[in-house]
Amino acid sequence: MGDYLLPAELVDKAREVVAANRAIGRRVAVAESCTGGLVSAAITEIAGSSEMFESGYVTYSNAAKVAELNVCEDVVETFGAVSIATAWAMAQGALESSGADVAVAITGIAGPDGGTPQKPVGTVVFARAERNAGSDAIVADQKLFDASGGRSGVRLQAALCALELLLP
Repeated sequence: MGDYLLPAELVDKAREVVAANRAIGRRVAVAESCTGGLVSAAITEIAGSSEMFESGYVTYSNAAKVAELNVCEDVVETFGAVSIATAWAMAQGALESSGADVAVAITGIAGPDGGTPQKPVGTVVFARAERNAGSDAIVADQKLFDASGGRSGVRLQAALCALELLLP
């Protein structure tokens, strides 16, 4: 299938996401924090992704989440950057800022520092928002990934999970 910059499992999952969304004519946006653009990179690694990939936002800082995705400062201050509320607001912001039909957001603690007893390293929160789907389409989840593989391992696990959320 060719040489790829990214791990094979990530490219394989991205290939599946691109094919599935192209088949139904669905446009996708991604709002990333802890993955730093890894999901967008995986999608754009696939030829033909321009037919389904609308945009990717890397909003690593809280200020970027507020400025670029219109996440309310009160949400970040009240619940924290790594929360279902913030992930949901990021997904909604990506959807509203783009022409996409579906958006996925990822925010988390990749480590090795930054964890707390309530939110240890490996905590990642995801949200998916769909245009014109109403409240039935709300998908948000918090996962605790194995951090023994280090920062890169957490980011890879998070990217794979985010791609899974982009499958129809």
